[in-house]
Amino acid sequence: MNIQIFGKSKCFDTKKAERYFKERRIKFQSVDLPRFGMSRGELTSVISAVGLDALVDEKAPGAELVKYLATSEAKIEKLLEEPSLIKTPVVRNGRQATVGYRPDVWKTWE
Repeated sequence: MNIQIFGKSKCFDTKKAERYFKERRIKFQSVDLPRFGMSRGELTSVISAVGLDALVDEKAPGAELVKYLATSEAKIEKLLEEPSLIKTPVVRNGRQATVGYRPDVWKTWE
């Protein structure tokens, strides 16, 4: 299992996701999303797993703007420019991915 957790340092659900994997002694790579963002390939992989709309954090300032962008490509560009618009945590396991705290799905990865 090759787990990556993209999150924000002050996000409660990100901390819970990290604790979930630590408690099960599953190694993971933690990525500070606002600081490092996601590569286009990582973002595309997550979108193919969960869908574009599931990635947008409705509570983030500027999230309303993303809804009104005309194309999916424009939305992806906006998320790459401003990773703070991405809902966290984003947990990747190869081609599989989840958004938010989803231990029910992570159990099936073990």
